[in-house]
Amino acid sequence: AKPLLRDGLLLVLDAMGDVLKDARDRALLLIGFAGGLRRSELVGLDLADIDRVRQGVVLHIRFSKTDQVGEGQKIGVPYGRSRWCPVGALETWLASSGITEGPIFRPVDRHGRIQGARLSGEAVSVVVKERAARAGLDPAGYSGHSLRAGLATSAAQAGVPSWRIRAQTRHASDAMLARYIR
Repeated sequence: AKPLLRDGLLLVLDAMGDVLKDARDRALLLIGFAGGLRRSELVGLDLADIDRVRQGVVLHIRFSKTDQVGEGQKIGVPYGRSRWCPVGALETWLASSGITEGPIFRPVDRHGRIQGARLSGEAVSVVVKERAARAGLDPAGYSGHSLRAGLATSAAQAGVPSWRIRAQTRHASDAMLARYIR
């Protein structure tokens, strides 16, 4: 997948409005990017999987591609230093949605009603493509995986050491991480 780099993500966020679906998509994109999450991990999050801490939030990933037995992993997402804070976007989405339990990321219908079901992994790809197109980016090549690849690539371009990137993305080796850095 084509990485949605930091600057591209900022363009996408700037092109969003303020309706309920925008709040959901903003939180989805920012948490997915900042957490270096796979789309299945992102849509698998429940409200009970969020621990609020002084520095931001800790997400409990209960099950993932590399954790088939479900031992779980914890991912820290700190407060951001700009108006596009991932923790702030998540809090705004949760407050405006009224979600008090269960899945965090849910479908929002065309009338602005939140459904009870969990978003699918494919829906993350649709959100990334649609939001990229609305921001004037060519959506070809973007997918749900673009958030994870975007974090890894953006961090590497900013000079972040590979061991720190791997700590966030949970890649086992520099060789595996290198496949994500474009």
